Amino acid sequence: MNSQDYDVIVLGGGSAGIAAAVAAARNGARTALVEAGPMLGGELLTGMTIDGAINGRGEDTVGGVLTDLLQLCRDMGGFVAKLNDWRLIRYIAYDPEIMKIAIPRLVFDAGVTVHLQTFAEETVRDGGRITGLVVLGKGGRQLLTARAFVDASGDGDLCAMAGSDMLSVESGEKPQPMSMMFRMAGVDTGALLSYVREHPECVAVGESDAIRDGRTDREITEEIFRQGQPCVFFKGDGPLLGGAIQRGDMFATALVMIQPTSEKRREVCINATRITLDEPTRSDNMATAMRVLPAQVFQCAEFLRKSVPGFSEASISGMSPRIGIRETRRVLGDYVLTEEDVLQAKKRGDGVAKGCHHVDIHQDGTGQIRIPVSDGGSYDIPIASLLPRGLENVVIAGRCLSASREAQGSARVMGSCMAMGQAAGSLTAMAITQSNHARLRDIPVARLRQVLREQGAVLDGTR
Repeated sequence: MNSQDYDVIVLGGGSAGIAAAVAAARNGARTALVEAGPMLGGELLTGMTIDGAINGRGEDTVGGVLTDLLQLCRDMGGFVAKLNDWRLIRYIAYDPEIMKIAIPRLVFDAGVTVHLQTFAEETVRDGGRITGLVVLGKGGRQLLTARAFVDASGDGDLCAMAGSDMLSVESGEKPQPMSMMFRMAGVDTGALLSYVREHPECVAVGESDAIRDGRTDREITEEIFRQGQPCVFFKGDGPLLGGAIQRGDMFATALVMIQPTSEKRREVCINATRITLDEPTRSDNMATAMRVLPAQVFQCAEFLRKSVPGFSEASISGMSPRIGIRETRRVLGDYVLTEEDVLQAKKRGDGVAKGCHHVDIHQDGTGQIRIPVSDGGSYDIPIASLLPRGLENVVIAGRCLSASREAQGSARVMGSCMAMGQAAGSLTAMAITQSNHARLRDIPVARLRQVLREQGAVLDGTR
């Protein structure tokens, strides 16, 4: 079997993985990024907004690698906008087609070695350390060795293969539904926003006190109109979407979320589809989702064209190349982030990333739990939630972090995933290049926090 040696191996090329790989390489580590799919970026390729990077008060909570990535998009003329959803959060909208160009440029310019269409098969362990990862690509099996690893797989694959204890949904509960994002071009934004302004009963608004700030629903829809961007959430219990569901014109869903992706193409991204299956990591369940979700995409597009002003001449312009998964396994770490940590906007001296998204747990049909962070603030994600118990040289990043189900329902979004990724990649590189192969847990958190600050991460100064 052929082998290749690195300082750091990152498993998973989504938002957390690309941030981890770039951070590790920038801090001097010979870094490999292993991704099972044909492209890097994960959900960043879909056009779904970057949530969890701006809190409800409008303060940036993520910087560093994310800031650099967005600047690359702007430099290439791509649409990038920080917007208020006038419901619960503020987010970053962007053009996913430009993002597909910016991501490989960012990763390769950092000096990362990329392995695409490469599946992790098994780990090689020496006591509490992983020493190698056996991978399979079209060219056959390889052994990739390294001194430190980042599990950014989303499903905790690396840690699961190494025998780590995992967290999952409680008995009797179902994982959050899977979804497929899609885009429509040729939308008349003016007509859409005019309709929303006159029909506040149809849209979800002001669910956070920080966003509502004493306004009536009608005053908020006026603000949506004035913002001038198609940031709209038609609600499943409202007369427009709810009526379509009752008539059978739409499948049951909590929201039809509409978010801008390109002003030139008059294009929006739509998040509405859903299917709940017992175990999203099973390949047969993924096949079922691939049968159901594209059909829902077409049904939703037809509903918008026939029933929503501004969509009559719009057409489907893109569909996600992958199924979006909200929840599978979580890794048990040194600390389990709690719902209280999230909702009370808890700050910590060992925080290495921030989150600010509401507790967001999608359910079957029209159900969805949405609980905002106190005062529109942000919380700290401690390094202990990124260190898996029983493994000495692995860091977790992304939605498989050590967290309760409720806390993961907040931290799973792309903004906080990129912040975790930057922290994870920086820590692994520091242990190798700056500390003579020290144990990850022996690196002082204060030192890691200083490196993160110097490289643009946001760790302080937010509510």
